[in-house]
Amino acid sequence: MAGISPNPTLTLKRIHGIRCCSGTPGNEKWSRVETKAKTPGVLKFAVSGVTELLRLFSFSSKDSLDRVSCEERDEISVSGIDDVVMILMADYENAYFVTGIFTSAIYAEDCLFEDPTIRFRGTELYARNLKLLVPFFDSPSIRLQDIEKGVNSETKFVQAKWKLRTYLKFPWRPLISIDGNTIYEINDEFKVVRHAESWNVSALEAIGQIFTPSYEKPGD
Repeated sequence: MAGISPNPTLTLKRIHGIRCCSGTPGNEKWSRVETKAKTPGVLKFAVSGVTELLRLFSFSSKDSLDRVSCEERDEISVSGIDDVVMILMADYENAYFVTGIFTSAIYAEDCLFEDPTIRFRGTELYARNLKLLVPFFDSPSIRLQDIEKGVNSETKFVQAKWKLRTYLKFPWRPLISIDGNTIYEINDEFKVVRHAESWNVSALEAIGQIFTPSYEKPGD
């Protein structure tokens, strides 16, 4: 997963322990992570195949699926981007991607979710997708490396850099190891309207990890 390269025109500073990056207006490298490049047909087919494989295996993991949920936190109060950053930091502390527990209240209902392999709208659908994935993780971890907030003439955003490592509970026990970057674009109501991931591996390499046998034992 390729992260965003720092731009020398950006000014970085600490505000209450949170980095703030103010970019040159129109700097697309920081204002948006462009993941709109079309996914090759073979990858779409592979992603669909993996999804169906997970659905088949999920019948034997129904109890685990039922235990996964998202945090609605109806009484949550968000009055600025700093609040969004603090909530996201708490979600990363909960390892939300590998536990499925996240604060859905800060996301718009029609939030756009995208990564190098897939693109869809809907926070509820995202929660369901996490619920589908979580039972298949074995010894998972996701560590937040850095989090920054930024704003330019077009949008407010938060950028998080993280490291994901997990085995999958398939007979060949593949190891997924990815360094990633997520951009959370924020609207005027301080709701996340776009959740866009980029990785330090290509989409093909990421899919390939799923089908590559691992000879390591979890915890090694």
